[in-house]
Amino acid sequence: MEKYKKVNLSAVVLALLVTGMGFSSCVGQKKGDKSEKGFVKIFDGKTLDGWKGDPTYWRVEDGALTGEITPSTLLKTNSFIIWQGGQPGDFELKGEFKITEAGNSGINYRSDQLTDVPYALRGYQADIDGKRTYTGQNYEERKRATLAYRGEISTINPYEGDASLEAVRTKVAKNNWTNRTVTGSLGTSDELKKLVKPEDWNTFHIIAKGNRLQHYINGTLMSDVTDNDATSSMKKGLLGVQVHVGPPMKVQYRDLRIKEM
Repeated sequence: MEKYKKVNLSAVVLALLVTGMGFSSCVGQKKGDKSEKGFVKIFDGKTLDGWKGDPTYWRVEDGALTGEITPSTLLKTNSFIIWQGGQPGDFELKGEFKITEAGNSGINYRSDQLTDVPYALRGYQADIDGKRTYTGQNYEERKRATLAYRGEISTINPYEGDASLEAVRTKVAKNNWTNRTVTGSLGTSDELKKLVKPEDWNTFHIIAKGNRLQHYINGTLMSDVTDNDATSSMKKGLLGVQVHVGPPMKVQYRDLRIKEM
């Protein structure tokens, strides 16, 4: 009788453990599926199909979209490889990046393409750099410049005065652009810098919904912009990644996927 009880007790314990493990595994899987529901890959990891850029600087290497500047191919203007799959408005974009210490890059979105400069985009940018000085901030390429430094929650106020692109850029160049208000903090830039891995793979997550733009690096919110400037803000536009004017560098992007809302 005593032996019979022990055998049954062991069987019950074993059954509970197996059931518990299975339940835990199912919960984890469902959670993962939910977080990725609706995302579509926009880079196949093998070719540049669906992307357009200068082949001098862009190629596929080790399954990654790779941009490189060498001593013999120095740039005069920033160059982008541009996704040809549409002009997203409200969306989430996820992926990974790795950049050399001397590198400078960024992910442009809701941007337009210049006609007088080859492979140049103008618009919102999730900044990325090898020294981790700017990674995570919101910088508007060829337009209003910094919208939020890393660690800032900012509001861009309605613009007053001459709203032409030339006038705005002149104000920016003279440090006379005053319609950016910092409304909160996500932590100091130095604190957040420690969460970015140098010369290693890091994840990024961009959320653009309405006039709110959020940049995450390795799961941490780095900048948060609410753009109320109707004259200069963009509701949709092109998506691309950048190699920047400067010394030789290399940047890689992989596992790029988007969910349009």
